[in-house]
Amino acid sequence: MPGIFAADSALMRTLTRIADVMILNFLFIVTSLPLVTIGASLTALNATAMRIVAGTDHSVTRDYFTAFRRDFRQATAIALILLAVGGAFAAWYFVVTQLVSDAVLQFLLLGGWFVLLFIAATSVLFVFPYLATFDDSTRDVLRNARLIGLRHPLAALAVLAITVLVIVVSVFSPQVTGYGLFWLLIGFGGLAVVHAVVFTRVFARYTPAAGAA
Repeated sequence: MPGIFAADSALMRTLTRIADVMILNFLFIVTSLPLVTIGASLTALNATAMRIVAGTDHSVTRDYFTAFRRDFRQATAIALILLAVGGAFAAWYFVVTQLVSDAVLQFLLLGGWFVLLFIAATSVLFVFPYLATFDDSTRDVLRNARLIGLRHPLAALAVLAITVLVIVVSVFSPQVTGYGLFWLLIGFGGLAVVHAVVFTRVFARYTPAAGAA
């Protein structure tokens, strides 16, 4: 019995990881409250989650704030760019659905809208994890995230499907997630760790070590 509760036992390691994810979740929520810091928060969330998955984390709090401070300016600029792109998509949809009366033209424009939206969505999924992993210019971050999303569609779809599934369940079956308690305690951190399993495998192909091999 004492072995179960030993510091290096499987049970204690699992409980420690759960506690780490809960701390990560708390840090993300707190640092995201100003809203303008959401880009830096997402970058730090992904950076720490990937370190947890890779087993290279030291202290969740220290790892998180190191990434938060390091990428604050660039992540904030990227978040503003993505917000502008989202606004453009919203304006496009409004114009097509409200001002275009020709059914065929509306169908074609909405078809193009959905195709570009899918490409943008798969790109956005990789933007902040990419920024957390590689030291590139803002232009290269956006370009390479888009290229990686297109080159690894199954990985992008997996991350997107998991995210959409959790959100749909939270919205339409709130009792399953404890009416928001899940997100407050572990949701964001837990989802980031699940995503990190995918991101670490994808990005491993683009690290210098992988290239040298």
